[in-house]
Amino acid sequence: MENLVTSNKIWQDKRVFLTGHTGFKGGWLALWLASKGAVVRGYALDPGTEPNLFTAANIASVVDDVRGDIRNAAALEPAIRDFAPDVVFHMAAQPLVRYSYEDPICTYETNVIGTARVLDAIRRTPSVRAVVSVTTDKCYENKEWLWGYRETDPLGGYDPYSSSKACAELVSAAYRQSYFPLSKLAEHGCAIATGRAGNVIGGGDWSTDRLIPDLVRGFLEGKPVLIRRPQAIRPWQHVLEPLQGYIQLAEHLLSSNREDAARFATAFNFGPADDDAQPVGWIVEKMTQFWGEGATWILDSDPGVHEAGYLKLDASRARAELSWHPRLRLETTLQWLVEWYKAWQKGEYMHRFTLDQIAEYETLKPVS
Repeated sequence: MENLVTSNKIWQDKRVFLTGHTGFKGGWLALWLASKGAVVRGYALDPGTEPNLFTAANIASVVDDVRGDIRNAAALEPAIRDFAPDVVFHMAAQPLVRYSYEDPICTYETNVIGTARVLDAIRRTPSVRAVVSVTTDKCYENKEWLWGYRETDPLGGYDPYSSSKACAELVSAAYRQSYFPLSKLAEHGCAIATGRAGNVIGGGDWSTDRLIPDLVRGFLEGKPVLIRRPQAIRPWQHVLEPLQGYIQLAEHLLSSNREDAARFATAFNFGPADDDAQPVGWIVEKMTQFWGEGATWILDSDPGVHEAGYLKLDASRARAELSWHPRLRLETTLQWLVEWYKAWQKGEYMHRFTLDQIAEYETLKPVS
């Protein structure tokens, strides 16, 4: 509990600008930071689905809710500058692989130009001391080998989404080197890092064309769920796992010792234990078991566009340098998210339920 107390003290009254707060990961992060005492301004488009976490968990009650497009500099810049944040978490994105095939231009504009817009606005906001720009495990050139990707491995991307996230990494690195060089951190005061997470799951995700939301929708409707590529392996993790990593990373970037902060102004992977990288079929069987009540699935005969069959992250650097460790095993993660959706189905007060899961997570010790 010692680290938790220290962490909460760090965030008390910190001004945090969060892009993408109406999304799944952004909603959880907004709620968590507000519970730590941070003053959070969110900037995002309207929630992309109905239902959605932002509404279900009443996140608007704890954030300054600003709606806008990160590609729109005329709206974005004053929203950041006038708020004068200490920390920026950039999470707004077009996050879906299959949609990126349908609209690659929107994907590149949002994930690449949008990231550049955010960083360019930060360039003119002298209050900012720490930036965590969130990308994805898919930013690597995926050779589908058996070992996890490290932060020094080549960036790439077969599909427009993965490619756009690799580009966002390059944009972040270029802004860091050009406008926020580590050698002059004591002068400009702003440290920029990027966070790369695996397949994030948890309660409140209703995104289209994602495994867990697709399963939940089918289970709620009592219909068999179409499943494609049951053998594909992903680094599954509860949403709170990488969010804890982003928070710890930001805390290091905020260090009063700016030389120490400079060590962390780079990329970090946040992935699960090796044996929690499981096939889609394993997830589906466990979800069916935990949900009960006649939940069923069938194989989709048309798997559609190309998606990587194997992908793992090596998060040893985050473990060694940030003392970040996963706290939930995958089976427990699936149980937690089933409990979340069933509570929502019963009409429980999801703001409190979500905070309770966050509070319980904070008490957990790292998994062995």
